[in-house]
Amino acid sequence: MADNERAPGREALTHAKRVVVKIGSSLLTNDGRGLDDQAIGGWVDQVAALHAQGLDVVLVSSGAVAAGIVRLGWLSRPSAVHELQAAAAVGQNGLTECYEGHFGRHGLLTAQILLTHDDLSNRKRYLNARSALRTLVDLRVVPVINENDTVVTDEIRFGDNDTLGALVANLLEADALVILTDQEGLFDADPRYHDDARLISEGRADDPALAAMAGGGGALGRGGMATKLRAAQLASRSGAVTVIAGGREPGVLTRLIGGARLGTLLRPEQAPMAARKRWLAGQLQVRGRLVLDAGAVRVLRDQGSSLLPVGVKSLSGDFVRGEMVLCVDEHGKRVAKGLVNYGADDAVKILGRPSHQIESILGYIEAPELIHRDNLVVL
Repeated sequence: MADNERAPGREALTHAKRVVVKIGSSLLTNDGRGLDDQAIGGWVDQVAALHAQGLDVVLVSSGAVAAGIVRLGWLSRPSAVHELQAAAAVGQNGLTECYEGHFGRHGLLTAQILLTHDDLSNRKRYLNARSALRTLVDLRVVPVINENDTVVTDEIRFGDNDTLGALVANLLEADALVILTDQEGLFDADPRYHDDARLISEGRADDPALAAMAGGGGALGRGGMATKLRAAQLASRSGAVTVIAGGREPGVLTRLIGGARLGTLLRPEQAPMAARKRWLAGQLQVRGRLVLDAGAVRVLRDQGSSLLPVGVKSLSGDFVRGEMVLCVDEHGKRVAKGLVNYGADDAVKILGRPSHQIESILGYIEAPELIHRDNLVVL
């Protein structure tokens, strides 16, 4: 197996170009005693250091509800949805101001992104969120993402920010998801009750034996080790490694990226591109069909190239941007399938045309390819 086809391990961190970092409520609020400004400043310093090295770092930050509870003077977490929403609204302001102030010390801009499960399950909103996040990252802005607890309900919530972090890692095709928690990592028994519990340094995200070792959440957060393990499984779908590590460990982020063996690393089953291609190949529902000319068939099969509109003769189906379409040759034989960059109404206008004409024809350009090679699998 070639090196670029192997499932990544610790080296994925040292070679990472894009990392999603999730920080839990118990860390951010100093176990419920209000926002821990000093600790947040320390993590921001580390993110800024990685940013200066050229890494794209996206933060998924809990803490709004917990911070709001403290600001409102409540002694415990309420159970009523409207009270939790109110706490989130009060706490989110302070959380955003805290991040903005600390990143400002390094001359870095931040962007607040609040998401619900509905945003990522709706294909159009998913693509819009991805485009916005990629643009922010390209502009070297640090996105700070949280669940939109002010409007969310049980029916549409992620359930915890560990899951949200994993979905963001998928969304941005990140190399790694780093989950910072108040534990050193995943243990073979709950270290709060077992003095002989041993830290698991490395394992497979899909190893069923690990699920039995994961415990429940604390008083402030919704996510325990079980949710972190499920997050690692989700992140592995796009080939990302997940590290569960102690957030209070000095220099934890910079040390992890530097190769230190901290926390628990959970490996995906496959390398990023192999995992993505497998996902594409497994999608059974297609929304349309593209008929390719002989030249396009040849470059797809022999060169692994992207599909340009100039090589497409006709199309059928009522698909929108980001949906799966089947590519066939002029005799109807299956060639490939992939995710289109243009909906059917716009795609039909640019068929057979060179890419440099797309903007003049449509009035905009989403991409020069009809299907990018990373979003296409040859059958």
